[in-house]
Amino acid sequence: MAWILVTPALLILAYLFQAWSKKKFERRLPPGPKSIPVLGHLHLIGKNPHQDMQKLAEEHGPVMYLRFGFVRNIIVSSPQAAKQFLKNYDLNFVNRPPHEAAKYISYDQRNLSFGSYGPYWRNMRKLCTLELLSSTKINSFKSMRKEEIRFLVDRIENAAREHDTVDLSDLVGSLSADVSCRMIFGKKYEDNEIDERGFKVVIQEGMQLAALPNLGNFFPYLSLLDLQGLTKRMKAVAKVYDKFLQKILDEHDVLKEPGQTKDFVDTMLDIMKSGVAEFEFDRTHIKAVLLLN
Repeated sequence: MAWILVTPALLILAYLFQAWSKKKFERRLPPGPKSIPVLGHLHLIGKNPHQDMQKLAEEHGPVMYLRFGFVRNIIVSSPQAAKQFLKNYDLNFVNRPPHEAAKYISYDQRNLSFGSYGPYWRNMRKLCTLELLSSTKINSFKSMRKEEIRFLVDRIENAAREHDTVDLSDLVGSLSADVSCRMIFGKKYEDNEIDERGFKVVIQEGMQLAALPNLGNFFPYLSLLDLQGLTKRMKAVAKVYDKFLQKILDEHDVLKEPGQTKDFVDTMLDIMKSGVAEFEFDRTHIKAVLLLN
C-alpha cells in the first residue's frame, strides 16, 4: 500500500519541476490547446488518437504542441511541414525518446528502430546495410526463395486437385514468414517452438504491449511502480524472446554445414568473433538486431 502514498508525492515533485522548467521552453514551442496540470493534453486524446489530433490540428495548425504527462510532443499534420522535419532538418529530430516497451523487449533500445541517434546507431545501420541487406547478400538467398515459392504453388495445386478451400492471405503470410526465417535463422521453426502459446501469439502480445498507453512513457517517475502491470508482462515476453534467440545462437555455434549459404545469424556471429565491428558488438546486440527483423 506504500505506493498509494508514494505516487501522489512523485507527481507533486514532478509537477513542481515541470513548472520550474516550463518558462525555459514555452517561448520556443508551436501553438497548441490549453493544457491542465500534470496530465497536460492527455485528456484531449480518446480511443482514436489520430482523429483527435486531426481535429486539434484544424484549430491550431499543421505544427502543433501537445504535452502528454511530462513528455513534450510536436505534432506535424501536413506534407509541407513533414518534409521540413523528415528531410530538411532530419538530424535535429532523428533521435528516439525513452520507451518502456523497447527498454524491456528490445534490449534497452539497442536496435535500429528504437536506438538513440549517435555513433552506435550509425555503426549499427552501417553493419546492417553492408553485411545483411546488401544486394549481394539478398541475392545469395535466391534459390531458397524459389524453393519456398515452389512449395506454395504445390500446396495450391494439391488443394485444387482435392477441391479444398484455400486461404491465399494465410498462405502468402506463411510464405513471407518462412522466407524470412530461412534468411535470418537458416531454417523454419514450428509455431510452438518459441513458446507453448505459439509464435504468433507471443509476437502479437509483444506488439500489443508496445502500442498500449503506458504511464511510464508519460510519467517516467512512475515507471518503477508498474501501476498498470505492463512492466511485468513486458518482462515475461522479453524472457520468452531471449530464450528463443539464445537457442538460435547456440545452435549456430554448434551446427555448421560447410558450403551452406550463411544466414543473418552466421554473418553476425562471424563479425562478433572476428572483432572487425567498429563498436561494441556482442550476443545482446545480435539478438536486438534479430528481434527487429
